[in-house]
Amino acid sequence: MQRQGRWANEPDVLSQYSVHQVIRAKTLESLDMNSKVIYRKCLPGGPWRRLLPGVILLHNNDPTPDQLVHAALLYAGAAAIVTGEEACRRYGLRLNVPAPSEHRIHVLIPHHLKRISTDFVTVERTKRLPRPWLRAGVPLAPLARATTDFVRRIRIVNVVGQAMIEAVQRGGCTPQALAEELDRGTKRGTALPRRLLSEWARARSVAEAEAQKLARALPHPPTHQNEVLYDHAGDYAGRPDFWWDDVGLAWEIDSLDFHFRSADYARTLRRNSRYASLGIAVVQTLPSRLRTEPKAVLDELRAAYATALTRPRPSVSVGEPP
Repeated sequence: MQRQGRWANEPDVLSQYSVHQVIRAKTLESLDMNSKVIYRKCLPGGPWRRLLPGVILLHNNDPTPDQLVHAALLYAGAAAIVTGEEACRRYGLRLNVPAPSEHRIHVLIPHHLKRISTDFVTVERTKRLPRPWLRAGVPLAPLARATTDFVRRIRIVNVVGQAMIEAVQRGGCTPQALAEELDRGTKRGTALPRRLLSEWARARSVAEAEAQKLARALPHPPTHQNEVLYDHAGDYAGRPDFWWDDVGLAWEIDSLDFHFRSADYARTLRRNSRYASLGIAVVQTLPSRLRTEPKAVLDELRAAYATALTRPRPSVSVGEPP
């Protein structure tokens, strides 16, 4: 008669040794479970499932995203951290990725370790293993690294652009941090994100880069971008994101994502008060609308330009005090 191990005598022991009902086969063996018993329980129709080599799911239903992530970490080893798409999503980034055929988990491991990619896990050995950020018990690569690891494996311009925009707007990452991370890592797959970052280099924010692209569709595009305005006395009047000098129209890309501090909000109010006192018309646009409502934004700008044409141009100058 086969001896029953701890797992049989103490039913709760498997829960104690597993994470989200995911456990290593070696852990089961350490609890006196015979390897043949483990294999038999994972056969079709059995109570368990084999998720990865040496990694077992303690039920036979489809695994959840959390179970897939923890299975990948158990397979890759104790030093593994999650990066790429999965890490970006766990940071709260909204990614416009075409529906994948399967849920893939990209993990980083120290370069000296030997592990190969398999099933739904992409294993990348690296000499630059970053210090992980822990989110809900999952070790993640820092946001800049996770984002660049994602975009260098994508060849779709809109997907790459949106991922980097999300990293900046929602994650607090800077375009410079993304560029530096691309410089430090492998150059493979970095041509597209490098090109996009270069196009954004002159913009104060990624949102302005999107606005700059959208404005090209206007019959009368802005004449200036990020130029200082002075009033008739030579005093500072403002520095609009975009400016139509012929009619005195300003376009500001404003967002709670950028102006979440009280000081930022107060600055915005003072700016708008200056504009109003000088007779400067201003259009304010949320960055999210540049993507979700581009036609409506263009209509608003056309209407504002047409209205500004009917009024005297405000007495302000661009670039140098009068």
